Amino acid sequence: MYNRHEKGPQHLTADSMIKTPRLLLSKWDDRHREAFAAMHADPDVMLDLGGPIDQSECYQKFERYRAAQREHGISRWAIEKSNGTFVGYAGVMPRLSKDHPLGAHFEVGWRLVRAAWGYGYATESAKAALHHAIRDVGVGEIISYTSPVNRRSQAVMARLNLLRDPSRDFTLQTPTGQQWQGMVWVVPRELWAG
Repeated sequence: MYNRHEKGPQHLTADSMIKTPRLLLSKWDDRHREAFAAMHADPDVMLDLGGPIDQSECYQKFERYRAAQREHGISRWAIEKSNGTFVGYAGVMPRLSKDHPLGAHFEVGWRLVRAAWGYGYATESAKAALHHAIRDVGVGEIISYTSPVNRRSQAVMARLNLLRDPSRDFTLQTPTGQQWQGMVWVVPRELWAG
């Protein structure tokens, strides 16, 4: 499943971690649980989704990420700095429910703790996760989406050279009960599959 001889911008270690020049993307384990919950309780971090989610929903999300890694070999990865500090997550998530407005799909996404904003970590980690999902796992089409107000994520999408596809925009209800508009971008596979 993993090509350890790949000459990409990161190196996948034997214990299934992706290393970038400044970050380590690792599989989820219990040491990440509390930092993950704190990140999802931060109103600034969760503003684009209508505000913080409660601890129960947060832990369900954490377990969904762990299950996706076990079952599909891809998911959001826990992002840590070289000193072990948790800074958030990034990765390609299998969204296999046909109930989603876009149907079953793979979505690249990220979320970082407030203290990690503005350092390029989202772009660096998302790029590594895309490389892994496309070249090592063989995922076909990957999309990304964010809300109209999330200019930071839109800037990351631009730095990743994603292509805007307004024909796929959608609306859904958030865990906080609000309507959320998703603006869709597509990963141009030819940029990553070479």
